[in-house]
Amino acid sequence: METGSIGFALLLTLLAGLATGIGSAIAFFAKHTDKKFLSFALGFSAGVMIYVSFMELLFTSYTEIQVLMEGRTGQFIAITAFFGGMAIAAIIDKLVPSVENPHEMRSVEMMRSHSKKAERERNLARTGIITALALAVHNFPEGIATFMSAVQQPEIGLVIAVAIAIHNIPEGIAVSVPIYYATNSKRKAFWYSFISGLAEPVGAIVAYLILTPFLSPMLLNCTFAAVAGIMVFISFDELLPAAREYGEHHISIYGLVAGMAIMAVSLILL
Repeated sequence: METGSIGFALLLTLLAGLATGIGSAIAFFAKHTDKKFLSFALGFSAGVMIYVSFMELLFTSYTEIQVLMEGRTGQFIAITAFFGGMAIAAIIDKLVPSVENPHEMRSVEMMRSHSKKAERERNLARTGIITALALAVHNFPEGIATFMSAVQQPEIGLVIAVAIAIHNIPEGIAVSVPIYYATNSKRKAFWYSFISGLAEPVGAIVAYLILTPFLSPMLLNCTFAAVAGIMVFISFDELLPAAREYGEHHISIYGLVAGMAIMAVSLILL
């Protein structure tokens, strides 16, 4: 594995994670949520992740494992890894209460209104901190997904990093607004949101330290299948419901189709 590709993969993962800082900036300076834009962007992100998961990561894994393990055994291993990735994402999501779950999307106005009403409560800062921790837990497997994809196929990793960065933006809002109204400090709110995004490069470093020393064709392809499962679960459980939460269902579907189409063309041209 080349040092250059590892550095590029770590950089992509870092940038994707720190997109939470963009969410903080939007929360502080935007008076109203651009629901159409966010709905389209989240749908677009889901389209990219779903298409690349099925047509590139899972397909490649399924094909390669069948070569390594002839017959149905290879098929079974690939499918097990795929649904194993889904199970990992589902377990992480289940462990985080929905109230503090940063993937339960809300508009800037809703978050501000909720925080103002709870401003007198002692637990408002606690809510923001728990949300930041929850976001960090969620971002950890996403960091692994981005890193492993970027190391083997930098072009695919770049696309996945952009998709994950888009869906990290609303999460930055969910972290920063409660912290701001609890402390009256934009700086603290921004840094909590910013730091919570560091879980993604941490996930990448863990993947590098633990997985890469033992990386074999079988482990690599199983990892690709698991990454595909993680991203499909994120898309259906988080991105598309979040896009609908903003009340722009059809626009989110347009974004979904656009993301798939652009990803399809990109894979042909790459």
